Amino acid sequence: MIDLVVAGGGPVGLATALYAARAGLQVVVHEPRTGTIDKACGEGLMPGAVALLAGLGVDPEGRPLTGIRYHCDGASAEARFRDGVGRGVRRTVLHAALRSAVAGAGIRVVGASVTHVDQHPTAVVVDGTSARYLVAADGLHSPTRRRLGLDLPRGLLRRHGLRLHATTAPWSEHVEVHWAVDAEAYVTPVADDLVGVALLSSRRCSFQEQLASFPTLRERLQGADLSSVRGAGPLHQRSSRRVAGRVLLAGDASGYVDALTGEGIALGLAQAKAAVAAIVADDPLSYEHAWRRITWRYRWLTTALLQGTRLPLLRRQLVPTAAALPGVFCSAVNQLARPV
Repeated sequence: MIDLVVAGGGPVGLATALYAARAGLQVVVHEPRTGTIDKACGEGLMPGAVALLAGLGVDPEGRPLTGIRYHCDGASAEARFRDGVGRGVRRTVLHAALRSAVAGAGIRVVGASVTHVDQHPTAVVVDGTSARYLVAADGLHSPTRRRLGLDLPRGLLRRHGLRLHATTAPWSEHVEVHWAVDAEAYVTPVADDLVGVALLSSRRCSFQEQLASFPTLRERLQGADLSSVRGAGPLHQRSSRRVAGRVLLAGDASGYVDALTGEGIALGLAQAKAAVAAIVADDPLSYEHAWRRITWRYRWLTTALLQGTRLPLLRRQLVPTAAALPGVFCSAVNQLARPV
């Protein structure tokens, strides 16, 4: 019997495997997709995420990020990171770096999904493989979460994300967040000649239709070569709990509020580390407490921002208020940016 099966070979699943191998556990990863995996995401790593990756010996190439800048109707507000520098990293570059680390650690990756889980008092049988534990890091729409009956109904607000890359020199070392009446655009420098542009909205339409709500950004991108568009959503996913017997949920599979604050990778890495610590201690229920501690700032601030900006009047006042209260804005950004 091995110690751990990880369902999902995205960044959080691979990080879980690396933490497990470093703890002396025998681990195997199940991931049906081959090669480097891309995903629609903002591609900005907060300083906390950069620090956690460095602790795993993973140093993906990208562009330094020194803070967050909000824009709306000619107003702007800026907050610099206090606890280190973030990094704009293409999702494919991040995944390739983690895959290389997993290969270097001798961790076995099985090219198949997890399809059948049987739980017993002292083991979990995953597609015929007996293990002490299973960590499900199989994404936003986690099949494992659904099979275990841990899904909760989503709220009425259904937000989706779209992302493309523009071949142009970055014009800032900040993640820029452009606010419109019913959408946000996130601009992240990821290479010397490339920026990522991600749009979040509850309105279902094409990238170009969404971009029309951001005339300043659209003008910036004129003449740039644009990549194909990737999408993700609905973003809001809820789980009733993160531990079911010997199965632990990590990353997006454990529940997700929204990409509004841009810290998904940092949270996922911290959850991976905590899940492995609970497995090493043979105390899976301790992970539930750790998960709540890791995510409370994100859940509270993101929910507050989402609810507060649903009203058009409050939404229009967000950036002017942040500019008028720079200390408050900077503190809020750094609450999310600091190491978990």
